Amino acid sequence: MPMQLSYNWLLVLLSYAVSVLGSFTALQLAVAIPVATTHHQKTAAVAMAGGAMGLGAIWAMHFIAMLACDSSMQVTYDPALTALSALVAFAACSAGLMLVGSGLFSWLRLLAAGTCMGLGVASMHYLGMAAMMMPAVTSYNMGLVIISLIIAVVASMVALWLAFNLRGPLQMITSALVMGMAVCGMHYTGMAAARFEDNGGQLPDGYATGLRGDNLGLTIFVIVATLLVLMLVLYYWRQRYRSSLNI
Repeated sequence: MPMQLSYNWLLVLLSYAVSVLGSFTALQLAVAIPVATTHHQKTAAVAMAGGAMGLGAIWAMHFIAMLACDSSMQVTYDPALTALSALVAFAACSAGLMLVGSGLFSWLRLLAAGTCMGLGVASMHYLGMAAMMMPAVTSYNMGLVIISLIIAVVASMVALWLAFNLRGPLQMITSALVMGMAVCGMHYTGMAAARFEDNGGQLPDGYATGLRGDNLGLTIFVIVATLLVLMLVLYYWRQRYRSSLNI
């Protein structure tokens, strides 16, 4: 019989909070991409914004939300697949930002970048699901998987459009709140697509060396949120410093 899942609602809320913070940070940092005057500046801006979006708003949200899920059995996570999922999220978001932020804006360019980023985000999610090690067999409802892919692509297109078309703080805060909902929507649709069935207690190879810990979700939230806040502080300090040089 399929397992019934329950959720730690504190971690669910923290997953949304880190997604909003990551989205807001990425939207702020992305402003520097189209105005960069050198290749080095553009690469740095893309890496910073891609890291905030891919690792903060998306990967950290996903992993914390995975830890929020209680399947009534001990779950560990394959370190290599978990690291790969983070790399895929970073690469996909950076590629999308680079594509849209280079050259003149066009809807065709946005579609291509959003598709690239969305498929990368979805790949990150299902790699993260594959990293779960537990005495169960996982299968998927392909209809819900397809819906999660569509949500990922649409959310990515919206994120990229917002990153290069909104500038006011209030608009960015509102956009970050919406993006957090979209990212969470993709994740929980993907989770709803999964079906876990007990395999009789047979543990997979590497189970004992997998990532686990009762406070792992809270720890990841604190670390990622701190890094995102530091990125924002550094960004505002640099903006203020540059403004003072122009006076």
